[in-house]
Amino acid sequence: MSCRPAISPAFLASARAVIPSERWFDDALSCLAFGTDASFYRLNPQLVLRVESELEVVSLLKLALQHQVAVTFRAAGTSLSGQAVTDSVLLVLGENWQQYRIFGLGEQIRLGPGVIGAQANKWLAPYGRKIGPDPASINSCKIGGIVANNASGMCCGTAQNSFNTLAGMRVVLFDGTVLDTEEADSVARFRQSHAALLRQLAELAQQTQQNAELLAKIRHKYRLKNTMGFSLNALTEFSDPIDILSHLMVGSEGCLGFISSVTYHTVADHAHKATALWVFPDIVSCCAAVSLLKTAPVAAVELLDRRSLRSVSGKAGLPPWVKTLSDGAAALLIESRANSPAALQRQLTEIAALSAQFSLEQSVDFSTDAKVSEQLWAIRKGTFPAVGAVRETGTTVIIEDVTFPLADLAAGVQALQQLFDRYQYHEAIIFGHALEGNLHFVFTQSFNDAEQVARYDAFMQDVAHLVAVEYGGSLKAEHGTGRNMAPFVELEWGSAAYQLMWQLKKLFDPKHILNPDVVLSQDKTLHLQHLKALPATHALVDKCIECGFCEPVCPSRKLTLTPRQRIVVQREISHLQTTGQAPARLKQLTKDYAYQGNASCAACGMCSTACPVGINMGDLTRQLRSKDNQSWQPISRQVVTQFAKVTQLAKLGLRVGQLAYGVLGKNTPMWHSAMPTANRMPVLPQQTGLKPVLYLSSCSNRVMGPAKGSSDGRSLQEVSANLLAKAGYQLILAPDLASQCCGMPMQSKGQFAAQQQQQQQLNAWLLHHSLQGQIPIFSDTSPCSLTLQGKLDPRLKLYDSIDFITEFVLPKLTLSKVNQPIALHISCSAQQLGQADKLMTLLRACTEQVVLPDNISCCGFAGDKGFFMPELNESALSSLASQVSECSRGVSSSRTCEIGLSQHSGLEYQHLMYVLDQCS
Repeated sequence: MSCRPAISPAFLASARAVIPSERWFDDALSCLAFGTDASFYRLNPQLVLRVESELEVVSLLKLALQHQVAVTFRAAGTSLSGQAVTDSVLLVLGENWQQYRIFGLGEQIRLGPGVIGAQANKWLAPYGRKIGPDPASINSCKIGGIVANNASGMCCGTAQNSFNTLAGMRVVLFDGTVLDTEEADSVARFRQSHAALLRQLAELAQQTQQNAELLAKIRHKYRLKNTMGFSLNALTEFSDPIDILSHLMVGSEGCLGFISSVTYHTVADHAHKATALWVFPDIVSCCAAVSLLKTAPVAAVELLDRRSLRSVSGKAGLPPWVKTLSDGAAALLIESRANSPAALQRQLTEIAALSAQFSLEQSVDFSTDAKVSEQLWAIRKGTFPAVGAVRETGTTVIIEDVTFPLADLAAGVQALQQLFDRYQYHEAIIFGHALEGNLHFVFTQSFNDAEQVARYDAFMQDVAHLVAVEYGGSLKAEHGTGRNMAPFVELEWGSAAYQLMWQLKKLFDPKHILNPDVVLSQDKTLHLQHLKALPATHALVDKCIECGFCEPVCPSRKLTLTPRQRIVVQREISHLQTTGQAPARLKQLTKDYAYQGNASCAACGMCSTACPVGINMGDLTRQLRSKDNQSWQPISRQVVTQFAKVTQLAKLGLRVGQLAYGVLGKNTPMWHSAMPTANRMPVLPQQTGLKPVLYLSSCSNRVMGPAKGSSDGRSLQEVSANLLAKAGYQLILAPDLASQCCGMPMQSKGQFAAQQQQQQQLNAWLLHHSLQGQIPIFSDTSPCSLTLQGKLDPRLKLYDSIDFITEFVLPKLTLSKVNQPIALHISCSAQQLGQADKLMTLLRACTEQVVLPDNISCCGFAGDKGFFMPELNESALSSLASQVSECSRGVSSSRTCEIGLSQHSGLEYQHLMYVLDQCS
C-alpha cells in the first residue's frame, strides 16, 4: 500500500544493528496502526521504529542519508494536517524521551520531546508557572510536536508560542550532527564543522532583511497567528545564525531536523481567574467588541457563532436561553487572570466598562466560581466533539484553522458562513481564538466517491483565495502546514517567500529525506491524495475521529496497541470483510489482533475519560470477546450458580500457591512475593448503639487476604468494620454473601448473560438484606462499585467505600498524621467514579507527604488478567518503582490492583482504609 519504492535491503540490514527486534515493526497490523495520526490522511509506513535515544536517531539519520531513505518523526500523532504520516520509515518516540529540568524558580524548563504538555505544566505548577503554548490537545500532545508545529492555543496568542518563548534547543540535523545551543562547546564545534551552512543562513537573513517587500510580508504574516510554511521570521528577528537555525526548527514539522530537547522561558500561571459569556445579537457587534478587548486585561477571548452555540445547547449545566438565541447571535467567552483577588477585581471593572458600549442579547456575568467557569468552558470545548458525535458513519470530521486580520474578522466569519451554504456544509460551525483573529471551522466530509472529493477541493480552493488572497490572512494559524496546506503555501506567501523556503529546505535537507512533501511540495493536488476512509465497524466506536486523545491513559500503550490503533485495525478488518478484498491480509490482521488488540486490552474504560466523544474501546473489546467466547456460556452459567464453591476453590489455589512458593521460591510458576494469602472471612463483632450498614464485600476481597508477611495482617473486612465503628456504624455481613458478585468478571470476558444473572441475583439479595433500601450499602472495591452503577434497583443506596468514608466517617474521626511519604494509586475505576479528589483528601488527612506517580492512569492488572497476562501489568507500571522509591507504603481502593502495584513498586500496597484505621 506504499507509493514509494521498497526500502533498500542495505538500510534495513544496517538499521537492525541499531534498533532491537522488540522495537522494530514491519508487519501489516503495526504499520497500519502506527500509520494513523489525527489528520484525515493515511499512509502506511513500510517500517516503524520506536526510538529510545538520541544516539539511535543520529545513527538512523546517517543511514537514511547514505541509502536515500525518507524518514518521518512522530511524537503523539495528534497533529491535524498530515505532517506525521509516511509511506517510508516512521520514527516513533518511545518512553525514554521524558527528561526534564527546571531552572531557578521555574523561569525556565528543559524538556524532552516525549513529555506531554500537561505534564510539563504539572511540574511547573508549584512555581506558579507554565509553558506558553496551550493547545487544546495539551493532555495528549507532546513537546516535540508542540515545538515542531509551533502549536499555540486559547491563551497563548503569538507572544507566548514556542517561537517567542524559546530559550534553547538540542537538534539533530539530516547528517546526524547534534547541536545544543545551550552548550558552548557544542556551539563552537558546530560553528567550525558547519561554517558553510551558517554562512549561507546569514546571507539569506541579510538578503531577506534588505528586500523591503519581502520583509514587510514576513512582518505582516507574523503579526498574525501563522504556521504556514517555515518560520521565515527567524531570518528577520535574529542575526546570529545559531539563533536563526534554532528558531527555524520551530514550526518545521520534522522537515529540517529532529528536536531532541527544548528549553522554554515559562510564563506566569495566575491562580485567580474569572470567566464570563457575552452574547451579541450579530457577528458584527461581536467582533467589534473583540477589537476593544484586544487591549483589555483578558487572558482568553473565544468566539462562537450561532451554529456552535446550537451544537452544545443540550449540554448539562448550560443556561436554558442558549436554545432560544436569535439566528444571528454570536458569543464571546472571556477569561481574565491575575496574581491576586484585588488585581483581578480591578481588571474586571475595566472590562465591564467595555461591555456597556454594546447591547448584549444575553450574558453570564464574570464569576470566580470554578464550577461556573467549568460550565462556560464546556460550551467552547464541547463544540468540536458535538459535530463529531452527530456525523454520519463513514464521514470524517475536518477542523480547519485560519487567521483573518482582526479588522476583517466579522467579514471573514460572514464570508465563511456563505461558503458553508454554497457547498452545503450545513452542519459546519465556527469558533476560535478571537483576539488573534484565529478561527477554527469544523465540518463533516465524506471521501467515499469522486464527487465528494471534488466538492471538498472546490470548497478549499475558495477558502484559500478568501483567506490568503482577499484578506491577506493565514491558512494555518496553529495546526501546521502538513500535507493539507502544502499546495497552497505559494498562493499565500507569494513567489519570493516560497522560493526562500525551498532554499532553506535544500540547505537543511539536500537529499530530501526529512518528511518529504510536508510543508513544501511540488504536487498541487497533494491535499487530495491518501485521504483517510473511516468505514463502519461497530456502532460503539464508529464516531471515533482518531484524534489520539485516548492514548496517554491506555495501560497497553507501551505493550501492544492503543484504543485509537485498535479502532483503526478494526475498521480495516471490517472493510476487508465487507469488500472481500485482500483475503490474506484480512487473515493476518485478524490473527494478530487476537493478542495485540483483544487479549491485551484491559477494557478499563479509561479511554472514554479522555475521548472527546466518550468512546469506550473496552465496550467493543467485550463485544468481540462475547463473539469469540460463545462456547464458554454453559461454563459461565455453572460458575454463577455455584459461585460460593468457585470462591472456595480460589482460596484453595492461593493456599497451594503459598505452599509451593515456600518450597520453590521464585521458581514457582505464576507466583511472586506480593501474591495474597487466602482470606479467612471474620465474624464481625456486634456492638450496640451503632447505625447498621450492609457490607457488600467484593469476591476478590473475600477470597484474598493480605500478602504473606504483611505489616498489617488483618483482613479488609476487619479493618473496615473497625474503622466504621469509630464513626458510629456497624457493618453487617449478611448470610449467603459468598454467592454474590457484581458481575464484572463475566462482563470483562463478554459473558453478558451470566453477568446479568449475577447482577439480578445480587440485586435481590441487596434488597432483602437492606430492608428494601432502608439500610445503606457499603461496597469495599471501586471496580465493583463502578460496575454496579445504574444496574441496581433505585431504592438501594449503594456507596463505594471512598464515598462513604468521605461523607460519613472522616468528619467523625480524630486522625494523627504519620511523618512518612505514602504513594497513592487512583485506580481507573476510582477515576471514573470521580473519586480522585476524595482519595487525595483522605490520604492527606493521614500524611502531608502524598506521592501520586505521573503517567499511571490504570495499572493494567484488569481483574484476573494480571495473573494470566502479567506483561500488561508490568508494562503499565514500568515507571512506578522509580517514582515511589522514597515512600514507606502505598494505598489504593482495589485488591487486585494492589497485587500488581506491590510487585512492581517494591512497596506494600493496601486499601486506603488500612492507613485511615491506623491513624485514627
